[in-house]
This record gives sequence, structure tokens and C-alpha cells, in this order.
Amino acid sequence: MNADPRPELGPELGRLVAAIRHFALERDWEQFNSPKNLACSLSIEAAEILEHFQWLTDQQSRELPAEKIDAVALEAADVLLYLLNLTDKLGIDLVQAAHRKLAINARKYPVELARGSAKKYTEL
Repeated sequence: MNADPRPELGPELGRLVAAIRHFALERDWEQFNSPKNLACSLSIEAAEILEHFQWLTDQQSRELPAEKIDAVALEAADVLLYLLNLTDKLGIDLVQAAHRKLAINARKYPVELARGSAKKYTEL
């Protein structure tokens, strides 16, 4: 594992990945940061975001009070940190993968068929 930020992520994400590595190394947590464990943790943290929306109507979910938005922000940060840690461990360029996925989705969901529709691409 390289201790330098990955330049392909861009400066902000690269610094964040370096900070994640440093945080884990200081605490001797690398031993726990297997891809499997990180994927599990990522899923758990994403579910914790859902907890904040449980039982709300769609409209209520659009009008969260500031303290609830802050709580969601901290859970979203956990998701981001685990995702960056996971992709770092696997050598995935997350920004490149995201651009690839957007291009794939653009082909699967052409504007003329998908505009205003929530149908899956297989149903368009």
C-alpha cells in the first residue's frame, strides 16, 4: 500500500484518502480494514442514513430540520470514508469508475426513453 495520496483522485480526494490511511495506521486498524470488512461497514453506514428517513413522508424527507440534516451529513461522511477506504484497498480509481458508470447509464437510459420515467432500463 502506497502512503502517498493517489493523484488520479484529484487533490481533495487524494488528501482525504491519505488522511484515512494515516487515521487507520495511527490506531493499528489496518488489520481490520479488509475489503470484506469495509464493504460490510459501508452497507451498515448507508443503512444508518435510512434510519433518519424511516417513517417520514416524501414531503417530510424534503423538509428536514437543520439538526437532522447535520446528522445525515455525518452518516453520509461515514459512507464516503468507508467507500474511499475500500476503493483505495482495491486500487480502484473511484472518479474514473464513476465517469465510466455515468457513461454506461447514459447508454442504458437514453434521454428520449427515460425522461420522467422511473422504469428500469429493461422496461424502457
